[in-house]
Amino acid sequence: MLNYSTSEENYIKAIFHLQRQDNTVTTNELANELKTKPASVTDMMKKLKIKKLLHYEPYQGFRLSIEGYKVALGIVRRHRLWEYFLAEKLKFTWDEVHEVAEDLEHVSNKKLIDKLDEFLGFPRVDPHGDPIPDAHGKIEISKKICLTDLPLNKVAVVSGVSNQSSEILELLEHKKINIGIKLEVKKRFEFDHSIEVRIGRQPAFTISKELAENIFVKYGS
Repeated sequence: MLNYSTSEENYIKAIFHLQRQDNTVTTNELANELKTKPASVTDMMKKLKIKKLLHYEPYQGFRLSIEGYKVALGIVRRHRLWEYFLAEKLKFTWDEVHEVAEDLEHVSNKKLIDKLDEFLGFPRVDPHGDPIPDAHGKIEISKKICLTDLPLNKVAVVSGVSNQSSEILELLEHKKINIGIKLEVKKRFEFDHSIEVRIGRQPAFTISKELAENIFVKYGS
């Protein structure tokens, strides 16, 4: 397997995430995502095209090739395994693991990553509920619904967070809303569309519509 620079891997991973929302990615979209200049994106796209990692035509957007998609899954796998390790074994908080994992994801020794996966018990999702690709590049996508769409008094399990900014993760940590927590929606308020939720038998509390829109759940019992 070829080795890629940190910059190349950052571009590949960013395209992977943007491409999931649309079939092609534009230069401006990628420049905004990576906070760089469009000219820098264009230069990198030419390099990645030469390495056959993406399909790229000027002014027509680009998307990962089959090989580029495999490389992206490898990067995502490493990132999410390191996040799981940091959260579960070293007790980093939600809002701390992402930045550290951004550095560790570039350690691409396959034996190390496979041993890490084994050591962690082959976890299927990272601390934010995102699926972890396995050693063969397979990735499970489970059905989730937004907390705002959960029927009243229906118990569900928190399974993911869409916006993973440090500000939202810090707020979720403060509210004790973590992956795997069982909760239910008790009331919706028309005034500001905030919702009242309850975790287990604890007293119910209110969260904003904006926060609820970023929490995804699956039906539990």
